[in-house]
Amino acid sequence: MSETTPPQNPYQASAPLSPADEKLWATLIHVGGIFFLFLPSLIGYLVLKDRGPFIKEHTRVALNFQITMAIAYVVGYITIIIVIGGLILIAVAVVVIVFSIIAAVAANNGQLYKYPLTIEFIK
Repeated sequence: MSETTPPQNPYQASAPLSPADEKLWATLIHVGGIFFLFLPSLIGYLVLKDRGPFIKEHTRVALNFQITMAIAYVVGYITIIIVIGGLILIAVAVVVIVFSIIAAVAANNGQLYKYPLTIEFIK
C-alpha cells in the first residue's frame, strides 16, 4: 500500500505579492479606471486585497473614487436636460483622467495616494 499526499486546500490564502507586483497592479488599477470606470478597482479589490497592504490600500481608495465618480456621472446624465448636466459630465471626465494619472504615478513610485473629492464607502 502506497501513501499518497492529501489534496491541497483550494481555499487557502493566496501568497502575498512582491512589492514590484503590488506597484504594477496598483498602477494598472488606477489607469484602468480611466477607461472602464469602477470595474478594474472593484475586481482588483475583490481579488487582490488580501495579497498585501499596499495593493489593498490602493484598490480601496481607487474603488471609493470610482464609485464617487459613477454617482457624479449619474447626476450628470439626470441633469442633461438642462445645460448643467453636460458641464458636469465634462468636469467628471476631466477629474477622472487627471486624478487617475496622478494616482497611477504615485503607485508606480511606491507611494500611497488619497484621491480628493471622494466619499469613503469602503473603509
